[in-house]
Amino acid sequence: METKKFDYSLPKELIAQTPLEPRDSSRLLVLERKKRRIGNDAFRNVINYLSPGDVLVLNDTRVIPARLPARRVSGGKAEIFLLKKLRGARWEALVKPGAKLPPGAEVIIREGINVKILEESDDGHRIIEFLPPGTGELALKEFGQIPLPPYIKKPISDPDRYQTIYAEKNGSVAAPTAALHFTSTLLKQIEDKGIVILYLTLHMGLGSFQPIREETVEDHKMPPEYYCIPEITAKRVNQAKKSGKKIIPCGTDVVRALEASTKNERLQSGCGNTSLFITNNYKFKIVDTLITNLHLPRSSHLVLVSAFAGRDFVLKAYQYAVNKKFRFYTFGDATIVI
Repeated sequence: METKKFDYSLPKELIAQTPLEPRDSSRLLVLERKKRRIGNDAFRNVINYLSPGDVLVLNDTRVIPARLPARRVSGGKAEIFLLKKLRGARWEALVKPGAKLPPGAEVIIREGINVKILEESDDGHRIIEFLPPGTGELALKEFGQIPLPPYIKKPISDPDRYQTIYAEKNGSVAAPTAALHFTSTLLKQIEDKGIVILYLTLHMGLGSFQPIREETVEDHKMPPEYYCIPEITAKRVNQAKKSGKKIIPCGTDVVRALEASTKNERLQSGCGNTSLFITNNYKFKIVDTLITNLHLPRSSHLVLVSAFAGRDFVLKAYQYAVNKKFRFYTFGDATIVI
């Protein structure tokens, strides 16, 4: 399918620059697939679309302070953007300015903490190493900055606002934004209603920020992302599915982890990497209802939602959201597809 079919007109002022408080005060766009009906609600009422025995699956990844300001040995400014931890003191990263930092070059984070550029990978990333070994964690803790998406132009006063309230496992360079809307009170209300809340981990990478640049959607390649499905999550999801209850992932990241790990209609526990890119005509194996955000044009997230609910219906709903002045993307409003 042509990528241009996932274009729509989005006024820049509708790309949310700051999060709302409290978290669950965001609006909720409601898409009813069978009736082809579009509604408007508040996120705190998302509980009304869930039933006792249903399973809500959340991603407990935590965003790392991946952006490290640095300087070149010559004195010029530089930046290391950490993507993925490798063995020992080595990471996969982006470096700026790339043309002036070839393999063999070094940058200085602070006195006593250097980064050496070891090699360039096939996709243009760099393999870097902290010197001396063991200083990488200190660099992140003391000097790292939370990597907000490039379309957010305003800094946030509280970095934890770019984390979910249950973020636990370090590894993402992008937040699972659909879950930023949950508060502890709302999660407690959901549990009290008899809805099962389960967790998995998927560490989100740069693919979350990048639009589809290829002319044909299917030519787009998703970079591999690490995920882990706990045994208890697989067991409870399979039990619920067998008894006819709904599986409700929060976020396209959770959808991809669940779908990549389902074989013969059963969710498998374990860890691995997935490059699953869900496009038109994909047959969903385990997902029944989807909670997500409002996504940018030509994004892999929008393609996934369209595969789940139908492109024409989703784009009609997005036009409704634009007309109603919903707030879009990371700090924007939410969507539930039922």
